[in-house]
Amino acid sequence: MTAEAGTEARGSGESRGDMLDLAALWAAIKRRKAWIVVPTLAALGLSVLAVNVVTPRYTGEARLLLESRSGFYALPGQSSQDTSGQFDAEAVQSQVQVIMSRDLAREAIKRIGLVGNPEFDSGAGALGALRKVAVMIGLGSHPADRSPEERVLEKYFDRLLVYPVARSRIVAIEFTSQDRALAAKAANTIAETYLEFQEAAKQDNARSASAWLSTTIEPLRKRVAEADAKVETFRATHGLFAGPNNTSITSQQLSDLSTQLSAARSQQADAQAKAGLIRDAIKQGRTFEIPDVANNELVRRLIEQRVNLRAQIAAESRSLLPGHPRIKELNAQLADLEGQLRAAAERTVRTLENEAKIAGQRVESFQAALDGQKKNVATANDSEVQLRALELDARTLREQLEQYMQRYREAAARDTLNGAPADARIISRAVEPTDPSFPKKLPIVLVSTLATFLIALATIVTRELLNGQSRPLPQAPRGPRWVSVGEEEETRADGPTPETPRRDSVAGLLTHAGRLGQIRLDLEHPEETLAALAERTEEAPRGLAPIVLVLDGGGEGAARPRELAELLAQRCRCILVDLARDDEHGEPGFSELLAGEALFSDIIMREAGSRLHSIGPGRAGREAVFAAPDLIDVALEALCETYDWVLVAAASNDDSAMLDPVARRAQGGLVMSGQPGNGHALEAAYRLSELVKAPVSLVLDAERPAPMARMPQQDVPAEV
Repeated sequence: MTAEAGTEARGSGESRGDMLDLAALWAAIKRRKAWIVVPTLAALGLSVLAVNVVTPRYTGEARLLLESRSGFYALPGQSSQDTSGQFDAEAVQSQVQVIMSRDLAREAIKRIGLVGNPEFDSGAGALGALRKVAVMIGLGSHPADRSPEERVLEKYFDRLLVYPVARSRIVAIEFTSQDRALAAKAANTIAETYLEFQEAAKQDNARSASAWLSTTIEPLRKRVAEADAKVETFRATHGLFAGPNNTSITSQQLSDLSTQLSAARSQQADAQAKAGLIRDAIKQGRTFEIPDVANNELVRRLIEQRVNLRAQIAAESRSLLPGHPRIKELNAQLADLEGQLRAAAERTVRTLENEAKIAGQRVESFQAALDGQKKNVATANDSEVQLRALELDARTLREQLEQYMQRYREAAARDTLNGAPADARIISRAVEPTDPSFPKKLPIVLVSTLATFLIALATIVTRELLNGQSRPLPQAPRGPRWVSVGEEEETRADGPTPETPRRDSVAGLLTHAGRLGQIRLDLEHPEETLAALAERTEEAPRGLAPIVLVLDGGGEGAARPRELAELLAQRCRCILVDLARDDEHGEPGFSELLAGEALFSDIIMREAGSRLHSIGPGRAGREAVFAAPDLIDVALEALCETYDWVLVAAASNDDSAMLDPVARRAQGGLVMSGQPGNGHALEAAYRLSELVKAPVSLVLDAERPAPMARMPQQDVPAEV
């Protein structure tokens, strides 16, 4: 059985013993309606009289908004952004307690003028006789023993209500008094007094801060001056003077030497590279391709002369032979020019080599100076570490002095009139109320009248329940008892005499023997039928639901097993396993469950408007169900764990072999007989009593009243 089906079945399983007879309870209420009406009317009259006699009170309300209101001109270094978010729920509650403090209350009492007001001051006027007697015997104190403010404090706090508005930083101040003008004045005065207290507290803080800072700044200045003097003295002693960009001279010199050394090395490498290139070009005969050689003025003139000589040689060679003296002279001049050109290139190479040597010497010189400067810098690092420590101390003291000076200026600015506004402002002032806050006439009258009515009604209902007059009759107990209903077997007027043996007489014999009983199925009085059924049914083992095998006797007009199951379903959780006939609709049923093709939730059905659960035989038919006795036991046990009653309906003509799987587990057997003279039902009951060890009962229809004689036509009234 699934959880869903079990829950649905349990919903209909209310025990009859836990139900109330509402009709009897309503009748008892109507009988004692005077006990309800009279107190209700009395409460109505007294409440109307009370709300008109009581002196009205009025409530004035003022509201404050809590927000940070630091003076912008007092704090020139800060922005004027809103910082009201600092008031969280705890801060708002703290301000509520401040408004309700005794110091603020005393000041408010003086400003409002509550001393001497008879409504608040118990010492105003003469003492009454009862008050004098109480003072004399020590049950009370004399008003003169306390200060005027102390006498008013108790009534003041009774009439004062301060609370934060939900989900906001607004605080409401309410004051109640018989005088409407006094109520509004008191609420406004309390709010103004609170603001003044806030401003005074801020001014006191600023004044104490400025006084402390003024005594702290002067010694701090002296310490700053001493720290600066130590720094300068140490720098002068160790020569740690600072150059441009706030760097020491030794570090700057080291940087300059490094730069010059890099330049000398670059110059040396450049000269060496040029000299090597010129020598390679001279060896290859490409002297004039070198820029330094080609750009030399001497080389340039020699090249021009060589060009001219070659031109002359070419001109003379047209008319003169190579051995001519003129040609030889020109060739000698050309060879001389070539030699001069090579000599000029050699000089250029030597010049570059000399420059490379000079640059190398400069590199060595700069390297030696750099190494010496490194030693000086390494020596000065220890002194610089000490100098930085002294500078750090001096800088820390200087920053602290600057902070103190800034705070001192701010505190001095706050210590002026309106220099430190309160962290709150009045957003709603109290006005004189027009309607009284107490008493609320209509709610008081309605609540008192309704409460009296409910109390009187509850008293009557409780009395009836305690007396037990409104509870239904209890059920007959269920148990393994062999009880005969004791109802005599009915015989028809035209039937045989008792001496004539009939099949009906077997029922009488079995009834007296305790094996066969009779149950009347009365749908108009179901309690009697259910009580008889409980008496004729054995108690199931292990607290499970009883299984009852029901046979359809087939009598004309007899009640069917479903009608009995419907009757049980109105009082408890009941399921009907209908195996009396095959299902014509072809829906899944008990046979599909036993075959493993369906679950309980698939086969349990319930008709609309009925609380009865039922299971049909299924598509395979009832014979397939009775053919699996072991599986029937398992399925019935599962149903017993969920329901209060399990009815298994079968046909009266089924043989003993088919009914045996259900009969051996049944705690009772029923045969739907209809009328006492149903011989077929009697035979089925006799056969069922041999299978079922529990009691077997014949279910008879309820007695019907005899039909009235038909009246003559003339005797019928005209209205009918």
